[in-house]
Amino acid sequence: MDAYFMTDRHEKLRREVRTFAESEVRRRLEEMERSRAVQSELSRLIAAQGWIGVTVGPEFGGMGLGHLAKTIIIEELARVSGAMGAMVQASQLGVAKILHFGTEEQKARWLPPIAGGRSLPTIAVTEEESGGHVLGLSASAVRDGDDYILNGRKVYVGNSHVGDVHGVVVRTGPGSTGLSAFLVEADRSGFSLGEHRPALGLHGFSFGELVMEDCRVPAANRLGAEGQGLAVAYSSSVLYGRPNLTAVALGIHQALVEETTAFAAKRQRYGGPLADLSSIKLKLGLMQSRLMTARLAAYHAVHLLDEGLPCDAELMNAKFINVEYALDTARNAMEVHGACGLDPSRQVERYLRDAHHIYAPAGTSDVQLLRLAEVALGTAKRQWSEQLGPQITAGLG
Repeated sequence: MDAYFMTDRHEKLRREVRTFAESEVRRRLEEMERSRAVQSELSRLIAAQGWIGVTVGPEFGGMGLGHLAKTIIIEELARVSGAMGAMVQASQLGVAKILHFGTEEQKARWLPPIAGGRSLPTIAVTEEESGGHVLGLSASAVRDGDDYILNGRKVYVGNSHVGDVHGVVVRTGPGSTGLSAFLVEADRSGFSLGEHRPALGLHGFSFGELVMEDCRVPAANRLGAEGQGLAVAYSSSVLYGRPNLTAVALGIHQALVEETTAFAAKRQRYGGPLADLSSIKLKLGLMQSRLMTARLAAYHAVHLLDEGLPCDAELMNAKFINVEYALDTARNAMEVHGACGLDPSRQVERYLRDAHHIYAPAGTSDVQLLRLAEVALGTAKRQWSEQLGPQITAGLG
């Protein structure tokens, strides 16, 4: 099935990322789980491979390989560490806003260091009081001469504590046309971070709070025109957030199947391997079926995106299927492991915890189903893939 979508370059990229993940990431897992600290050094090491620039064109120092290649990179990292897969996917969200809304001057300034692994970008939209309701944002930017003064807080920002430049969406006026996006450097006066608080899973990844208190930002750092902030947030979520999180879920799903089949083949019960029991085989078969279906949905969606074809529905469906199937497989994996699955030294319980983190970002499963219902009813609004797809295709090298 992979060959239908993949070229030799994709295969070579997968081998490169898997080798790196096995040699550089896996040996750090125990410390990551023990300390729960932000893995700044490892994040920088991954960025130094040039993978954050996979969708950036060669003219800005990027790989220009597109969304399928991006999916493979995130998937292979998440197969070993969901946290590091999440780190790359969050950085890619930061790339999206510059690619699609940045001026040529902004692209020339920001994209080369990002593609070269010298700068990690983020996107910051969510706020404590508004959650996923983008129009409920209250963080503000007020024009002051050639600058804007930003005030407010952002939460659940992927790569919050390792990011160098944050793409924040704030309110510059009322209503849906009153949101604007800005690039805010991490060392800018008036900008600070909340305390890093480890969560259920993805230990080593930071998704924390940004604080802006009279933070002065040049007007040259504004992405697009005033009032385009909603487009920045929505398009980044649809075209990058959903496929990126799909890739993280897919990598975790692959790890769950590998870990569980290896356990069942080795564990002895009733005079033979656990895998000889029909009840166990049925669970393993179901897990494998889900994995194959999930990968097909994921690769098909990003293949369409790379081709510049309308695919918003396919991206929504891929996120829905991959997250739901990964969670179902995680439950089956725990059932096969039995009490052993509760042991923190077992990888399967880490995969279970990490999988739950992929559910809410870029829209929960219910959100994906509501949007897919609109597709079925013929009431779906404009497709971001149709509007920005030609830009994506033009950037492929």
